[in-house]
Amino acid sequence: MSLSKNLFQQRPNKLLAALPDSDYERLFPHLKIVPLQVQQILYEAAEPITQVYFPDRAVVSIITTMEDGSTAEVGIVSNEGMVGIPVILGDNTTTTTSFVQISGAAMQINADVLRAEFNRGGAIQNVLLRYVQAVYSELAQGAACNRLHTLEERLARWLLTVSDRLESEDFPLTHEFISQMLGVRRSGVTVAASTLSRAGMIAYQRGHISILNREDLEATSCECYRVIQKEFARLLGFIPSNRARKFF
Repeated sequence: MSLSKNLFQQRPNKLLAALPDSDYERLFPHLKIVPLQVQQILYEAAEPITQVYFPDRAVVSIITTMEDGSTAEVGIVSNEGMVGIPVILGDNTTTTTSFVQISGAAMQINADVLRAEFNRGGAIQNVLLRYVQAVYSELAQGAACNRLHTLEERLARWLLTVSDRLESEDFPLTHEFISQMLGVRRSGVTVAASTLSRAGMIAYQRGHISILNREDLEATSCECYRVIQKEFARLLGFIPSNRARKFF
């Protein structure tokens, strides 16, 4: 099997995999596999977005930065989605910044090419708009979650989400980084993580987190985790992780 044919058949990104072969065939010559390194900036706030990314195992954080320099994660993208939504919504800038949280690879495409394909309508437009709606639901649920649920519940949900997107129970994350993503003090994350650790749900050592008891971690997480999973399934026919199928 030739390399190009093999790459065509392998679609680790679930959005690309959801496209009919005929539509993906038009995109394929414009897609390029690129490595994504930790802390790599994919686009800056208020700067033109020139490339769109469909990650594989990489995890990308979408963050908002305040005037005092404090940050909070407002979105997370991996193999279930794309980085660069404004490109298909009629603009090419946004108030957020995207950077790589966990290294991996992605399929990269020129923003103008993707916009032109999107504007043709059909399956590409339908799939990407459904993804936008799923992301909107995730953001809305996240806003309510941050207001109504405890830090332990939010931390459990966030760790489950990262695990789902990576399709792994082990990943590199520091308390400092988690505190920035959740928009809380590091001391709060340390206390919440210690509680989860003492209960045997996770293990943390030298910037590395392992989920030891996923069932208990899911039970500790708020309902937002399940709501978001179900919405992805309803809109796109897949969920960010096969592990969550027991919810449906």
